[in-house]
Amino acid sequence: MPGLFDPYTLKGITLRNRLAVSPMCQYMAREGLVTDWHLPHYTSLARGGAGLVVVEATAVSPEGRITPGDLGLWSDAHVQGLAAVARSIADAGAVPGIQLGHAGRKAGCTPPWEGGAPLPKADPAHWEPIAPSALPLIAEQPHLPRAMTGADIRRVQQDFVDAAQRTHDAGFQWLELHFAHGFLAQSFLSKHFNARDDAYGGSLENRARFLVETVAAVRQVWPASLPLTARLGVLEFDGDDGMNLAESIEVLAHLKAAGLDLVDVGIGFSTLSPVPWAPNMLVPVAERVRRETGLPVATSWLITDAKEADGFVRKGQLDLVMFARRFLDNPHWTQQAARALDLPKPSWVLPSPYAYWLENWATP
Repeated sequence: MPGLFDPYTLKGITLRNRLAVSPMCQYMAREGLVTDWHLPHYTSLARGGAGLVVVEATAVSPEGRITPGDLGLWSDAHVQGLAAVARSIADAGAVPGIQLGHAGRKAGCTPPWEGGAPLPKADPAHWEPIAPSALPLIAEQPHLPRAMTGADIRRVQQDFVDAAQRTHDAGFQWLELHFAHGFLAQSFLSKHFNARDDAYGGSLENRARFLVETVAAVRQVWPASLPLTARLGVLEFDGDDGMNLAESIEVLAHLKAAGLDLVDVGIGFSTLSPVPWAPNMLVPVAERVRRETGLPVATSWLITDAKEADGFVRKGQLDLVMFARRFLDNPHWTQQAARALDLPKPSWVLPSPYAYWLENWATP
């Protein structure tokens, strides 16, 4: 079986290894535009040797931003800056990916280091969030989303399609749709926050409709040779995880039929239920998803040990391993991972000015 440092091919794209940089929100954009922060940030991550670098959650519409600092792809004006990011990732040897999302009822907040609270209505940057139903994350919270009309649903789905086209125009080769973390798509799927009585609420088939239709619509414009993936929250930790997972597996069968190529197995975060954090906590879940859906899988969440990650790939539990804080702490963590696996020489691609000094492991 292949290991962590073996190439991985999905559709027409081959990654140099199975280490992937997970999308990590930076909240440093202005009006959705790339700033001086983003290019060195993503260039550094790509130079470190990962096979795939996925750019942070990028909003498909202004109201879909988590914070005013989110990146965006809701207009052609955003393409140039993100094209420079995609080129920098590719020039460093990694495949450039991006995550497209809409925050739904979790939109319009401050960055987490400022508390992550909803923007006050008096704030000039405030906007009204939208969601499947007019239900806030926290009961009695004044940050109440507006329930989406049928026209809203069609508009947002078209926003995803248009953003996917711009993603391709910008040169990205791997697309992930954000269907997790209590954001818009996850809220449609959640029995806790979807109280609709139309074709988008009630039964599992109806609650999944927004996701399935969106994947099918994006697949029409996203090239068949390029991977179309999604991060799906398969567990809510709401006391009914068996049903959560069973429903998610059923939904993924429909998403696969609609054109999904891989699932990044994640957490729902639709409720405020405590998460029982533990190392490698989603690996067995992802393995079951892979087995029962036939989809390739990736996951993250507290995977920190290179030998364990290599084992997950070799045992067929994961196809890709997503790392976030490991790479944020040290973009060249691939060097440490290769050393931990006793590889005879560096199995990543580094720029010569770095490789010359890092290849001699005997030198402190």
